[in-house]
Amino acid sequence: MHVGLSLIRQELKRLQAEGVDHVYVGDSTLEQMIQASADRPATKSKQATVGDLSSVPTQPVDAKKKNPFPAAPVLQLPEGSQSEQMQWLRQTVLDCSTCREHSGATGKVVFGEGSVEADLFFCGDAPGEDEARSGRPFVDKAGELLEKIISAMGLPRDQVYMANIMKWRPEHDKPFGNRSPTAEEMSFCLPYLQAQIKIVQPKVLIALGNTAISGLLGPDPARRMGAIRGTWQTLEGTPLMATYHPSYLLRRDDSPTKRQAWEDMLEVMEKVGLPISQRQRAYFLPKV
Repeated sequence: MHVGLSLIRQELKRLQAEGVDHVYVGDSTLEQMIQASADRPATKSKQATVGDLSSVPTQPVDAKKKNPFPAAPVLQLPEGSQSEQMQWLRQTVLDCSTCREHSGATGKVVFGEGSVEADLFFCGDAPGEDEARSGRPFVDKAGELLEKIISAMGLPRDQVYMANIMKWRPEHDKPFGNRSPTAEEMSFCLPYLQAQIKIVQPKVLIALGNTAISGLLGPDPARRMGAIRGTWQTLEGTPLMATYHPSYLLRRDDSPTKRQAWEDMLEVMEKVGLPISQRQRAYFLPKV
């Protein structure tokens, strides 16, 4: 029962990171939680309540932790073309002892990929299992959906740039699923991402999900995805569009949510001067 509850808590934490404020809890799950609460000795610490995700810990308490993180790397890009600079940075990340240590024996460091001259830079929070296995970002089901979104914008995948703040999959000891990265983990990797952005010099950054937004703009307990989604922010002078992570769209799978995400992409297209057809403007609108 405790293993099941641990998985439930992990899922609640992941949903919270993506901006979900309330969840439905089935009768069987609720019975487990009630029974566990009855079996647990009373403490003075605040307990998480059903429907209240604010008290769910940001990291599983039993997550494995390697050696403490060193200071974030300080980078000085070499002279050269964008391609040469990106190749140097890629090798620097692949050689990073901290990245290699935390990527684990079966995982790979996930650097990023795409055009170094891209106008659009899509940024997520951390690689998942499929990405860690392949060494490429956005290759799971959420990545397939992101590729469809990019295609609907009139672009092939290789004409944008894709990367995560984290360069390895956050470790955890559960049999399935992914753990959201901690602020400490993202802070270490952020200079690598900032260097990628500096090399590409995109016209627009697209931050996918609340965790990525917090990693890029800094943590803010009061920030909610529902409020910041679809708004323009800036990161060191580069316009940044905050939108849903494709994995959230897969879980919701409803036209209103998809339409919100697509409206964000329409704004991005207008910002960079991509042509927009009437057909594109009508995606996910109710049929008359």
